[in-house]
Amino acid sequence: MDRAISLASSSLGSVSPNPAVGAVIVKNGKIIGEGWTQPPGQAHAEVQALRQAAGDARGAILYSTLEPCPHFGRTPPCTQAIIEAGISELHTAIHDPNPLVNGKGVSLLNQAGILTHVGECEKEASQLIEAYSKFITTAIPFVIAKFATSLDGKIATHTGASKWITGADARAYSHQLRAENDAIMVGINTVVADDPKLTAREMNGKLYERQPLRVIIDSKGRVHPSARLWSQPGQTLIVVSNPDESNTQKLNQIGADVEQIPHDDGTVDLSELLKVLGRRKITSILVEGGGILLGSLFDQGLVDKVVAFIAPVIIGGKAAPSPVAGTGVATMDSVKTLSRVTITPVGQDVAIIGYCEA
Repeated sequence: MDRAISLASSSLGSVSPNPAVGAVIVKNGKIIGEGWTQPPGQAHAEVQALRQAAGDARGAILYSTLEPCPHFGRTPPCTQAIIEAGISELHTAIHDPNPLVNGKGVSLLNQAGILTHVGECEKEASQLIEAYSKFITTAIPFVIAKFATSLDGKIATHTGASKWITGADARAYSHQLRAENDAIMVGINTVVADDPKLTAREMNGKLYERQPLRVIIDSKGRVHPSARLWSQPGQTLIVVSNPDESNTQKLNQIGADVEQIPHDDGTVDLSELLKVLGRRKITSILVEGGGILLGSLFDQGLVDKVVAFIAPVIIGGKAAPSPVAGTGVATMDSVKTLSRVTITPVGQDVAIIGYCEA
C-alpha cells in the first residue's frame, strides 16, 4: 500500500476533479502491475494496473488507495474490470466519499467473491484526497491559506519589500503547492504591489505543464492590462464587486474573464465565490494573500487548511504588515486553533501545517 500511496501522489495536480489514486497488483510476492489516475476521461489507477498485469492478474491481490468505482462516468466501472480480470483479493485504504460510490464498490466486489480489506494507510490516503472529499460532498472547493512570515510575524518591511523572506527550498515547496491545486487566489493589492506572474514553476524555472487558474479578488476591477499575469500560460479570472466603468472597459478590451459577485458592503462575496468556483469544477484553492483577503476568509470561517512558512529573520516595525488582517477575534477563547498540526523543517525555514476544523 505504501507503493500505491506513492503512485497516487505522482498524479496530484493533473487529475482534478477526479481523486488522485494509486494501485498495485501483487502475485506470488511480486508486483506485476502498477497504475495511477490519468487525466479526466482516461484510465483510472486500477484499470491501468490491470492492463499492465494483463492475464497474470487472475488470482492476484490488488492494493488501491481508494475504493474502486462501481458506476459509469467518463470511463466504465473499475469494479467490473477487477471482477473480469479475476482478482482474488482487494486491499483498499479508504471508502470513496462520493455518494455514488461510498461502500458500493466494496460491496459489489464482495458479492463477486473477492475478499476485501479496508483501512490500510487510511490517514495517508485520506490526505491525498482531502480536496476531492470536500468538493464531492459539498460542491465547494477546499481552501488552503498559505503565507510566509518572519519570526516576528511580518510578511514585508514597512516599505513593502518582501523578496525574499523565506529561502529557496520553501519557495520551491510553494510552487509545488501551486502545481497541486486547481487555483491560486490573491487580492488586488498583492497584484498591484508585486506584479506577480502567479505561475507554478519547477526549481530550474521551467513551468509545470498544467497551470492553476489565477483568481484575482479585485472589487473595483483595478488590475492593469499590462500586469505580468496576462502574459503567462494558463487562465486568469478577475472577480469584481462594483467595478468602475472605465476599468470594466479595459478588462473587456483585453478579453478578460470577469465574474461579478457583489456583497452588500461593496466587497466580493467570498462565500458565493466559492460556490461559483465549485460550479467551474475547481476542487482546491491555494490562497496566497494578502492580509485583507486572508483575514476575510478566516473571519468568515472559509479556510480549511493552513500552510505557514516561518523564516528565522526579524523584520520589526509597527507599520510592517502581517499575513492575516480582517476583524479577528475579540478574546482568546475565540482564537482559531489548528488541529492535526505538523512542523517540518524546509531548508532554513519551518513549515507549520494544520487544519481549521469546527
